[in-house]
Amino acid sequence: MVNKTIRIGGASGFWGDSSVGATQLVQSGQIDYLVFDYLAELTMSILAAARIKKPELGYATDFVSVAMKSVLKDVVARNIRVVSNAGGVNPQGCADAVATLAKKLGVDVRIAVVTGDDVMPLLPELRNAQPPVAELQSGAPLPAQVVTANAYLGAVPIKAALDAGAQIVITGRCVDSAVTLGVLMHEFAWTPHQYDELAGASLAGHIIECGCQGTGGLHTDWQSVPDWPHIGYPIVECSADGSFSVTKPKGTGGLIAPQCVAEQLLYEVHDPASYLLPDVVCDFTQVQITRTGPEHVRVTGARGRPPTDSYKVCATCLDGYKTSAQMTIVGFDAVAKARRTGEAILTRAGELLEAQGLPPFSATHLEVLGAESCYGPLANPAVAQTREAILRLTARHTDKAALQLLASEVASAGTSWAPGTTGIGGRPGVSPLIRQYAFLLDKRKLKPAVVLNGTAISIPEDSSERDIPSRVAGEPVAQAVVEPAALAASETVEVPLIAVAWARSGDKGDISNIGVIARKPDWLPVLRQQLSEARVAEHLSHLIEGKVVRYELPGIAAFNFVCEQALAGGGMASLRNDPLGKGMGQILLAMPVKVPKAWFAEAA
Repeated sequence: MVNKTIRIGGASGFWGDSSVGATQLVQSGQIDYLVFDYLAELTMSILAAARIKKPELGYATDFVSVAMKSVLKDVVARNIRVVSNAGGVNPQGCADAVATLAKKLGVDVRIAVVTGDDVMPLLPELRNAQPPVAELQSGAPLPAQVVTANAYLGAVPIKAALDAGAQIVITGRCVDSAVTLGVLMHEFAWTPHQYDELAGASLAGHIIECGCQGTGGLHTDWQSVPDWPHIGYPIVECSADGSFSVTKPKGTGGLIAPQCVAEQLLYEVHDPASYLLPDVVCDFTQVQITRTGPEHVRVTGARGRPPTDSYKVCATCLDGYKTSAQMTIVGFDAVAKARRTGEAILTRAGELLEAQGLPPFSATHLEVLGAESCYGPLANPAVAQTREAILRLTARHTDKAALQLLASEVASAGTSWAPGTTGIGGRPGVSPLIRQYAFLLDKRKLKPAVVLNGTAISIPEDSSERDIPSRVAGEPVAQAVVEPAALAASETVEVPLIAVAWARSGDKGDISNIGVIARKPDWLPVLRQQLSEARVAEHLSHLIEGKVVRYELPGIAAFNFVCEQALAGGGMASLRNDPLGKGMGQILLAMPVKVPKAWFAEAA
């Protein structure tokens, strides 16, 4: 057991990822397990709508029609086991579709289904709960029109399915990293109280849950990442102590490097000393990432503590309607023409609403893409002189007819106003606006279940002792922060942050987190001084309405900035072109920082 290594390939980061991942990983001969992550919060709403139209749907169909169709024969022949959350809101329907495919391909396969994440049946009870249900970020009460409500289940049901001999495990909503943690709990026979091991395995799952983001995808230094068309999907080689190595299939593109893994470690993590998961509370502050070969980095040092007694539930609810239109403006003064065009459309549509007795739009947003609209006051003045710009108009209203009226007025710009107006396309559609709503639910309210080829599988009750050795308890260690002495002006040079750091940003609802990693560990004290919460909040003040909190990960010489009320509602609720905050890290990397001249003298 001590020297045993389990190799897991991450074939999908979301529903819509490339079709090449599963085939590439299976054909590499380098994996024992193949795991897939398909479910974002918005995806659950899309799947729920699909099931309403056709009861047999409600799952990520690409898992069956693309991934499994291409590799099912090979995974059975090679004894590779598969775990996926492709079940969405209909895990049994997904399993039935895989079984039909297996029969068509002439292979026998044991398929397990994990259910129990659906919270919709509990909503009547929760509406009368005391204390009342409250949204995690805003404190708002439970909305009236809930479309989906699913708890993030943990890894224990997946372990039970694998223990029972399942070759393919299909779940509904579970925490993204659980598909990996469940595999490793099964293979290493970990108890639910081996918290350090669970934290390390959860980190391994976190590194591969977004596909190529762990192998050079979205890397700050994108120029250094070779062969994008053939980028390798991630593989973690995991040990019984919870440590692991990150690699990729031999001969593929991409980049395996400590900074790439560190960027993904920070992605969509809030407090890195208390990363809350259903099975364990993780502390990643002392994690070490070390290169051990040309295409291997070793990750160690994750610590764990007992989990909370609550599941996080992600609900989605209807909140009116939304439409978005785009058109291209070409020629001199393209930016000014685009802005005036957008203002004219909104003014005309607003007057028409009033004439018809309809209330005004609940929100509108005008952006000129190509003019650095997302940079706000930080935009380079030179871009205002561009001779090609894209006008993007977005609006929200409780009445679908109001947005249809706006949509009908967009095309008139092609003949009414700015010269060089083109690329309007058809009339923009109007779609329901789906807002996310997250809350906590007592774990005792839900009973996860596992069915293997039609037979119920028991999930063992947790009866092990809770007296955890101090090493495993992994309480976070307070770090002494020593601020550097003030730098004399003559000793410094002002550079953009990108010259001295890597960064990546992501989202959780209306919160954006931005991970910043010093390019050299010795540079962290100066960056600590330069990257205060106040400075980051000021630099991004045109985007952030709430507070900014800075967390430190000294093990990888990094900071994590959690920015509240930063995405104008986030997801579909946001009217921005960047509703998930993917560009916020890039905007922060443009922030000027003062650093010692010697840093660059050494490089020269």
